[in-house]
Amino acid sequence: MVTQKKLSKAQYESLAAFRYALRQFLRFSENAAQEAGLTPQQHQALLAIKGFPGRDAVTVGELAERLQLRPNSTVELVDRMVDLSLLTREQSSDDRRQVHVLLTTRGEQILDNLSSAHKAQLDKIGPELKQLLERLGNGDKQSLSLLDAKRAEART
Repeated sequence: MVTQKKLSKAQYESLAAFRYALRQFLRFSENAAQEAGLTPQQHQALLAIKGFPGRDAVTVGELAERLQLRPNSTVELVDRMVDLSLLTREQSSDDRRQVHVLLTTRGEQILDNLSSAHKAQLDKIGPELKQLLERLGNGDKQSLSLLDAKRAEART
């Protein structure tokens, strides 16, 4: 049994601040998806397909794994997205039993717009997230006051 070291107060503060920053990013992402006419889950599906390593198409099972959904829930999501002309299905040329899911031109365009907005947001908050991770690792209390000062400055 591995004994875990208790976190310092500064590390708890860092962990809480990091979780808060992640939640703010997720809220940004949810709002951006909704403004684009998608649900957050539909946006995540587009991103999971486009960002799948090594290819631009996935099976429903692979998509389910990436979204952490059950396969039947993923089939329902894909059905809705096909109806919205965001995705298309294509039978695998290697294994006729498998169906691949691909982005349509419309799905690509919406994802491109959303991804540009997300990249800009990450460019904005990335340094803060990096500092929070570093703080969590070493419990540096000084950087906490620097981050708090930056946040206060950004609010004004």
